[in-house]
Amino acid sequence: MKIVTILGARPQFIKAGTVSREIMKYDEIEEVIVHTGQHYDANMSDIFFEEMQIPKPDYNLDINGLGHGAMTGQMLEKIEEVLLKEKPDCVVVYGDTNSTIAGALAASKLHIKVVHVEAGLRSFNMNMPEEVNRILTDRISNILFCPTQSAIDNLENEGYNNLDIKIVKNGDVMQDGAIFYKDLAVKPKVELEYEYILSTIHRAENTDDLERLKGIVDALNEIAKEIQIVLPLHPRTKAILEQNNMKANFTIIEPVGYLEMVYLIKNSKLVMTDSGGLQKEAFFFEKPCITLRDETEWIELTDNGFNILVGSDKEKILETYKNYSSLFTMDYSLNLYGDGNASEKIIKELINA
Repeated sequence: MKIVTILGARPQFIKAGTVSREIMKYDEIEEVIVHTGQHYDANMSDIFFEEMQIPKPDYNLDINGLGHGAMTGQMLEKIEEVLLKEKPDCVVVYGDTNSTIAGALAASKLHIKVVHVEAGLRSFNMNMPEEVNRILTDRISNILFCPTQSAIDNLENEGYNNLDIKIVKNGDVMQDGAIFYKDLAVKPKVELEYEYILSTIHRAENTDDLERLKGIVDALNEIAKEIQIVLPLHPRTKAILEQNNMKANFTIIEPVGYLEMVYLIKNSKLVMTDSGGLQKEAFFFEKPCITLRDETEWIELTDNGFNILVGSDKEKILETYKNYSSLFTMDYSLNLYGDGNASEKIIKELINA
């Protein structure tokens, strides 16, 4: 069996790495990894792949810095060339990026089986390009691997039981990764106080909307008077703060590698983020999470009290932080994302498909 895996961003490599390690156990499976280059990341050097124990890409398409249409179109063209050359039995795509939909479209038009990992997720906000990507990818896939029961429920509500598509609840490959990397964590070069909050702000809905960004920064400044806030910040967002004279009175650091981020999560008191992945990782490492968004795809976290949505309203953020110890559920034994064997289930399913 030959599998072509399409990836475009560092988090996707980390997720796919857990599946790749499982593939390596089978002599009869060959994996070809294609990196579209969607998110240019200087940290994705040879050292990144060695430290993370992830196979290096076989192809790097180097497509980035473009608008959605141009980027997706170029990816579609280049991925098709790879698929015609490699002639795989299936194409595996992850999540909801432009690389995801481009890979699924290229394979579907060539009548190659499409496998979508992290299927069925919905934010129900069609203004998010990720929502469009994940819905379209689900519809043209042949096998949908769903991390949660809510993802299964979403697909059933959309009528997927009436389609010739296989739906599998396999758990979350990110949990596999969290278990694998937990003991490989690396302390970042930052002075950490005994207790600190880990925060991230990167979503366009927050960084491109100055009113929302100001609400979040003002709230974090207030909280930072009581406890250290450590915030790895992308240079673009840092520039927006500077250009608009938004003073950040908390600890801003350069973006960190995944193993450093694992360390920061593991040793934090609380996570405050607008990241989808970090919401789950907070749960994996048994940390309460305040989410700086108006909605989340990971509704099982909010439904069970591990995560609270606060949007960008300063007073709501402060009120939730002030009372978070009484608001959150702290029983992290609840099985929301499987038993850490999501990757194993994927490969066994593909072998038997």
